[in-house]
Amino acid sequence: MRSIMWRVCLALVPGIAAMTYVWGWGVLWNVAWLILFCCALESLFTLSSRTTTVTDGSAVLTALLMAICLPPFVGLHVLVVAALFAIGLAKFAYGGLGRNLFNPAMVGYAAVLVSFPTALSQWPNASDALSGATLLTEFRYREGLTSAEFLLNVTGRWEAHVWLALAFGLGGVALLVMKIIHWRLPAAVTVGIALAAALGYDQGSSVSNGGLIFHLVCGGTVAAMFFVVTDPVTMPEDHNYQWLFGIIIGLLLYGIRTWGAYPDGIAFAVLLANCLTPIFDRLARYQTLRRSAT
Repeated sequence: MRSIMWRVCLALVPGIAAMTYVWGWGVLWNVAWLILFCCALESLFTLSSRTTTVTDGSAVLTALLMAICLPPFVGLHVLVVAALFAIGLAKFAYGGLGRNLFNPAMVGYAAVLVSFPTALSQWPNASDALSGATLLTEFRYREGLTSAEFLLNVTGRWEAHVWLALAFGLGGVALLVMKIIHWRLPAAVTVGIALAAALGYDQGSSVSNGGLIFHLVCGGTVAAMFFVVTDPVTMPEDHNYQWLFGIIIGLLLYGIRTWGAYPDGIAFAVLLANCLTPIFDRLARYQTLRRSAT
C-alpha cells in the first residue's frame, strides 16, 4: 500500500507541473502548506498508536489532490480547514485509512468550497482554474453565444485546459501501465458524461449545455477520473458495479454543472456516489452468495 500511494503521488507530478507553468508558484504554495498540514494532523491523530501512518503517503496524496482543486496562493485558513475536514473528519472519524466511506480529498475540497466560495473564486485572470469555476460559469452565462463562438473568445484559456487535461492524462496512463488502476472506471465516467451530453449538447447552439469534449477538458475531469474516482477504498469492489458507479458520477457531474448551484460538480458527484458504494458492495456479496447456494 505504501509503495502504491507514493507512485500515485509521483503520477500527479506532470499535472502539478503543468498547473505551475500556467498559474505560477502559487500552486506550489498550496501543495507545500497542505502537505505540511495534512501530515501534521495525521501525526496528531496517530499519537496514541505505536506506528505512524505519515510515511505511507496517503496524507501527502490527499494534500496533492486538494491542492490541484484550489486557486493559487489561497489563504492559509482555507488550507487548514481543508486539511481538518479531509484528515480529521473524512479519514480518522471513520477509523483511519481503509475505513473511510468518503474520499478525504473531496470532503476537504467540498467543505472549503461551501465555506469560502469567494476565496475559491479568486483565480488568475490570465487563464482559468482546474476546478473549472470561471470557464464553466462563463459558459453557462455566455449570453447567446454558440459553443464555437464561446471557445473562440477564450482560445488561450481553452488551450491551457487542454494541456492540463493531457498532463493529468499522462499521469493516469502511467497508473494504468503500472496496473495501479483499471481502465473501467475512467471509461465509465466518460460514458456517463457522454450519455448526458448526448441529451444536452444540441450541436452547440446558444443554449447548449456543452459536449463531451468540453466537459472532459474543463473542470479537472481527467484528473478526477484517474486519481479520485479510482480510490480503492471508496469505490465498489465488484467490476460490474464499478461501471455503474462511474457512469453515475459522470451523469451527476454533468447534471450539477448544468443545473446545480455550483459551476463545477466533481466533489459533489464523487461524494454522492460514495454513498452508494456500501449498497453496491452488499448487493454484490448477496449475488455471490445466491450463486454459490444454487
